[in-house]
Amino acid sequence: MNILMLGWEFPPHISGGLGTACYGLTQGLSRLGVEILFALPRPTTAHAASHLRLLAARPDASPTPGNPGSLSTWPGLHVRPLDVALSPYAAAARPDPAAAEAATPSQASRSTPAGATRSETSAGGSEHYGCDLFAEVRRYVQVVSAMAAGETFDVVHAHDWMTFPAAAAVAERSGKPLVVHVHSTEFDRSGDGVNRTVYEIEREGMRRADRVITVSRFTKRLCVERYGVPEDKVAVVYNAVAPAADAPAAAPDAFAPADRIVLFLGRITMQKGPEYFLAAARKVLEKVPEAKFVMAGDGDQFRRTVELAAGMGIGHRVLFAGFLRGDEVARAFRMAAVYVMPSVSEPFGIAPLEALAHGVPVIISKQSGVAEVLSHALKVDFWDIHEMANKIISVLRHPVLREALRENGSREVRKFDWLHAARACLDVYLGVLAAPRPRPEPCVA
Repeated sequence: MNILMLGWEFPPHISGGLGTACYGLTQGLSRLGVEILFALPRPTTAHAASHLRLLAARPDASPTPGNPGSLSTWPGLHVRPLDVALSPYAAAARPDPAAAEAATPSQASRSTPAGATRSETSAGGSEHYGCDLFAEVRRYVQVVSAMAAGETFDVVHAHDWMTFPAAAAVAERSGKPLVVHVHSTEFDRSGDGVNRTVYEIEREGMRRADRVITVSRFTKRLCVERYGVPEDKVAVVYNAVAPAADAPAAAPDAFAPADRIVLFLGRITMQKGPEYFLAAARKVLEKVPEAKFVMAGDGDQFRRTVELAAGMGIGHRVLFAGFLRGDEVARAFRMAAVYVMPSVSEPFGIAPLEALAHGVPVIISKQSGVAEVLSHALKVDFWDIHEMANKIISVLRHPVLREALRENGSREVRKFDWLHAARACLDVYLGVLAAPRPRPEPCVA
């Protein structure tokens, strides 16, 4: 079987969990004998991995003497800059003077995070996207369509909204089935203040698809209730995690394990709940003043979150580590006493699995897909900062609890194998290939 797969990121060029999921899934499919042609809106001069071929969105772009083009330190992957830019996440936030006034947030609520304004919570949808991104998405349709014309494949598999229009166009012109994989929706990223253009692209992609894959029942409900997708059209395929490689202990430094590190690792944006993490941190420090908090990641709320920590008076106990890659991520996990994922809306959440694979206890939001499948994790409503703080304190203060969570979680995470996820995707492929093909409808790019 040959699959044409479209995604907008692939390791080591990642901004979140999508690239990690694409890598793990393609590895699993390869082990099942599936041939994958992965169309990536980044130029490459070599394969990223031996189990798939990568299509660059502009293969005619060549390195120059002044610009060798390689942006990667990953052996075997060489990336060249190109003028098709598909990245929906802003790295830097605008200054937020109001953040400094949030030194004493009152009761947390489901509608407004501690220290955030209502407008920031509900109307942030458009802030994620650059003004030219939608033009890039439209142009990507033409680029990928031209590339796919000379390729042989059985199914088109598209990951997330930016690739949906291109995948739909290719499926229509080739007559091949279309599978769209929903790793996140606009409601996850923006709450009720959705960007209508993104929403319509997502909805049209799901409508055009022969089958929709979601990463959790949590996301399936969103697709059914918010996008009108028939329930029997949606298959749930949970994400997985690669086993953690053995590594030497972290070198001693200012943030050694004895300092009781509490780790946040993810994009620093509204969806991930950084305000709730800081609000809980302040309460933890009232009881465990020696605790330290590490926030690893970048995003549109980065600067505001730094200012919020300072305004709360806990800036000296919070380290903002920026975006971490590879060994840096492993080192952060090795130093952590507990990992916290306070996401407001998390379709799945691979990071808790990575933490468990490194032997780190986890506290996760009940509003996450991974909460459906993890038993040996402490779970809390993202808005309940009091309970979140109590759980953090319990893990820090009680070695028996910490060790039980670590041991049981380490065993449990072994069942999350990308080969299992790949088999579920293969079943979807076989299903759409066996189903009768309706007459194609005009594609709306």
